[in-house]
Amino acid sequence: MVTCRKTFIDTKCRRILADPWNRCHLWLQLLCKLGLLEEGAEGYAPSIIAREAILNAQSQDTWAFQAHENRESSLYVRDLALNIGKPMSTWQPVNLPPQHYFQQVQGDPDYSARFTRKLYEIHIALADQLATTISMQGVKTLLDLGGGSGVVSFALLRTPYDLTSVVVDVESVCQAGREIAAENGLEKRITYLPADILQDDLPTGFDMAMLCDVGVFSAILLHKIHAVLNPKGRLVIVDKFAPGKTTAPPSRLGSAFLASLEYPAPSIEFTTTEVVQTRLQQVGFRDFSITAVPHKDNLPWNIDWIMLEAHK
Repeated sequence: MVTCRKTFIDTKCRRILADPWNRCHLWLQLLCKLGLLEEGAEGYAPSIIAREAILNAQSQDTWAFQAHENRESSLYVRDLALNIGKPMSTWQPVNLPPQHYFQQVQGDPDYSARFTRKLYEIHIALADQLATTISMQGVKTLLDLGGGSGVVSFALLRTPYDLTSVVVDVESVCQAGREIAAENGLEKRITYLPADILQDDLPTGFDMAMLCDVGVFSAILLHKIHAVLNPKGRLVIVDKFAPGKTTAPPSRLGSAFLASLEYPAPSIEFTTTEVVQTRLQQVGFRDFSITAVPHKDNLPWNIDWIMLEAHK
């Protein structure tokens, strides 16, 4: 969202929207009708609603990054009416392989840094909510697996407990996380360990391990976590678990649909708390509790979170 002066309409906006030239003017008027822009003597500018709900919610770079990602993924819905019933990825008709964000994160440091910062910004509210939900009594060492920037660790480190954290993620994400930790003044209490949580050995000696928005619950990983926890240690999993095996979490219905276009499957199956709890029992965890994480707003990235806690 940018300020666009009237004098720029015939030049800048014509270049952006091409033919016909007055499309930009009509688009600006439509945004005014929606309450996102205000027209004044100096031209068009974001409204108070747009500033509070959009511009101030995330940084300009994060919005630009998300816009870029959405443009890249628009191939998902190209010729959707023609291809939705076909048992193939919607990337196939355009002879392109599906994008894989994990490969992008590993292979492109700039993408990784921007992706990590984006997730940091959109998870700040969740992290603050978790800091008031999770009991940190008796926890001095935290293992934050797939923790990205360390945003959840930051919130927990700010609680009145003598706590240190180790974040495990890929190298480029760890590098971005170190920079963000320094910005938060927490670099002396948090360590970043570059590793693949599924393939590499994990450090040992932790009172609590966390999997927040990681989405990986293999028996191999859960067994590794059980092994590195101290006696009476805890595992906290925070995710948007599905209400049923064939029903996507409400706030992830859109992303689940897009994923089905990218990776079509003969059947539908989402991860439920019951499935994860069974796997946890099989590797030795016990004393389970399931809690809905409270939220302060209805933004899709802050709702539907469920916390599953298990003890060693």
